[in-house]
Amino acid sequence: MVGLATPGPLCRELAQALPERPFAIEFWDGTRLEPTSDSGPTFRVRGPGAVTHLLRAPGQLGIGRAYVSGLLEVDDLDAAMALLEGWSAPALDARARLRLALAALPASGLRLPPAVPEIELRPRGRRHSRERDRRAVRHHYDVSNEFFALFLDESMTYSCAVFSRGAQTLEQAQEAKLELVASKLGLRAGERVLDVGCGWGSFAIHAAARHGVRVLGITLSEPQARLARERVADAGLGEQVEIRVADYRELSGDRFDAIASIGMVEHVGSVQIDEYAARLGELLVPGGRLLNHGIARLRVGDPEAGPFSERYVFPDAAPLHLSRVLTAIERAGLITQHVEGLPGDYIKTLEHWAERLDGRLDDAVRLAGAERVRVWRLYLRAARNGFRVGFTGIYQVLAHRPQAGAPAPF
Repeated sequence: MVGLATPGPLCRELAQALPERPFAIEFWDGTRLEPTSDSGPTFRVRGPGAVTHLLRAPGQLGIGRAYVSGLLEVDDLDAAMALLEGWSAPALDARARLRLALAALPASGLRLPPAVPEIELRPRGRRHSRERDRRAVRHHYDVSNEFFALFLDESMTYSCAVFSRGAQTLEQAQEAKLELVASKLGLRAGERVLDVGCGWGSFAIHAAARHGVRVLGITLSEPQARLARERVADAGLGEQVEIRVADYRELSGDRFDAIASIGMVEHVGSVQIDEYAARLGELLVPGGRLLNHGIARLRVGDPEAGPFSERYVFPDAAPLHLSRVLTAIERAGLITQHVEGLPGDYIKTLEHWAERLDGRLDDAVRLAGAERVRVWRLYLRAARNGFRVGFTGIYQVLAHRPQAGAPAPF
């Protein structure tokens, strides 16, 4: 079918539709759309299946499917991301869109659409039900512990590091972040701490070892929990740290002096944020402290997430506006004490992760497969750009539950 596909008409229509284009497009038969500037990335369309993906799902999802499957490649991924920051396609009228669609038909070879990539997930069931949340979280985290170890620091901390306090390496910056959370919470020896979305146990281990607290860490990922338990045992902290596979909504009867939620609130969603804050508030003793660390959307009116992220990166994840998180905390009866933004720190964290992953690509493909590696290389850069252009921010919110019987203000 490749021999029957002719990209020439599509190439000519693209030239008309994009009179200014700081990039090139090369097709599988050697047809090439030249750039109108001296520099820019080159996109390579490896086969007619890429065009078919776009015809089937125009826009971000079709492009994403072609890229994940390897039918669409780019010679410089960082240059492509920079292109997206500073260039946008001109608006096309209905007639121009029709001409492009008609020109794409011979380029597709009039073939049936190729299968969607194996790693694409379309979550089923009620959004943010416990079962659907489990499946969505496991889609992202149950790749393999060894895969994440390729680009994370030694503590396996999968959240924003803090470089702005003087750290030079990723390891130092993650250590600084863990200690920043512990110090904001004012941890004292013997206290009981809940680590919501504990990942591979980095904060639980840090808090127990450095501050003498007892920690319950919860995650929805069994592979994460298994490695976290091993790391707890290796640190000699089995008497102080417990790791469970559990949803925060399943906790009842327990009470904690402090709660750390680091990089988990993004998975909660607007329909659950009030229940999330209320449940954490109920789990705190009077005077107990909450540190909520999470990504937030900055622009009012922007969608919660794009279709590529929904299917391939973080299904159902929805960074909320900071104001919405603060409102939920207040509705839960908690009092906000301090808010700190760390966007520059996350930009640098993501740069470290992307560089580390790129340095271990052969191992990454062996552990996770080529499709997932393409997703992660794009995702790390897209997340970095989100902070650069002011689409997203990252905030730590410190709040506490008032003491019982505290007098009302005059």
